[in-house]
Amino acid sequence: MVNKLKVPQLRALASPERSTAIKARESWHVLGIISEFIEATEALADIRPAISIFGSARIKPGEFWYERTVEVARKFSDAGFAVLSGGGPGLMEAANKGAFEGKSISVGLNMQLPHEAHGNPYQDVSLSFRHFFPRKVAFAKYATAFVAMPGGWGTLDELLEVLTLIQTRVGRKIPVILMGSDYWQGLLDWMRNVQVAQGTVSAADLDLIRLIDEPDQVVEAVFDFYQQRGFYTTNEERELNLNL
Repeated sequence: MVNKLKVPQLRALASPERSTAIKARESWHVLGIISEFIEATEALADIRPAISIFGSARIKPGEFWYERTVEVARKFSDAGFAVLSGGGPGLMEAANKGAFEGKSISVGLNMQLPHEAHGNPYQDVSLSFRHFFPRKVAFAKYATAFVAMPGGWGTLDELLEVLTLIQTRVGRKIPVILMGSDYWQGLLDWMRNVQVAQGTVSAADLDLIRLIDEPDQVVEAVFDFYQQRGFYTTNEERELNLNL
């Protein structure tokens, strides 16, 4: 029989007063996360359909991808989609700006970060998160489609998160669109030539991603996806959303 290791309890490692203080702090931490879930649910539950747009915080107004992001966000907004962004500068600001100038709601899911002093001014609905986890759930749960502009690790994090949810069928299937062939083609080639070739990703998984450069074609791709099935979630999809 294998002997099980005895894991020491917190009170055995610290004084009773210290262990009580640590547990209390962790409990308040959990309650803080729960409160962010509740706030996001109350603010976003009726904002449908919505497009989550991601991209670099480092791209400035006047640069090509800033103006292109404004354009595509405006087209989605005028077509009746709310737009969700990270609420910060760069392409997040561009997404909010385009939506703000359009006919639909501009939403910023702002993350409290040391190097980002405040959110951008183009937000009809502005939420502030201290924790990444409830913010990421909000992006995935309330999005009808996911559009990734050129971006850094944060954009990659969100992209791979939503692809993982779809691929594992934990999340519902939605359009996942990359804009910028020059930027993203190398990543897609690596996925195909290395991951698929070595069997760590299936070839069918790459069909979850579309690479489109033109704003009008991006909007059309989302409408084409939902043309047959409609924008309303099915009972199965509602159950999936509850489990996110």
